[in-house]
Amino acid sequence: MVKKIYFQSIFFSFFFIKEAFAAESGGMPQLNPEFWVSQIFWLILTFGIMYLVLSKLILPKISNNLESRKSQILENIEAAEKQREDSDAKLKEYDEIISKSKLEANSIFNQAREKALKDIGAKREVLDKQIDNEIAEAEKEIDALRKNAPDKINKIAIETSSELLQKLIGAEVNNSSISAIVDDLSKRNGDKYYGN
Repeated sequence: MVKKIYFQSIFFSFFFIKEAFAAESGGMPQLNPEFWVSQIFWLILTFGIMYLVLSKLILPKISNNLESRKSQILENIEAAEKQREDSDAKLKEYDEIISKSKLEANSIFNQAREKALKDIGAKREVLDKQIDNEIAEAEKEIDALRKNAPDKINKIAIETSSELLQKLIGAEVNNSSISAIVDDLSKRNGDKYYGN
């Protein structure tokens, strides 16, 4: 630590001594009035050259760059506005197309539904007519069976009775008398069995 302080003191003392010798030799030449005329000449010459270089070479390039950037920015803004207007127009067209498509789809759907309902109604009418015809035919057949059933039953009863009597008696029986008995019984009990 002591060595450090020692070296620092030697360095600073040498620095101050050197400055002191420089001040004795006339000081700084910039502040000496005998050199002011040449300094002003060189100052004017240097700043004049700098002015010419800046005004003729550098500043025109900078202003050209600024103008080209400004014009490019304005062109970009105009192009963006035009694209925005185009996109708005396309969006309106798209919305109109969608709304027209929805209306067309609804009308097509309604037409198809009406046609399907008409077809279903027509087929239902045809089926109802067929079912009514089949029901009428079945009722006719049932009525015919109901009307013919007593006669057939009587005929079967007559045949069965005559065969039984033949087997029981062993002799031929008169079918007309058996037929009269069966007819008499069927007339008395017909409502009970046949629903007439």
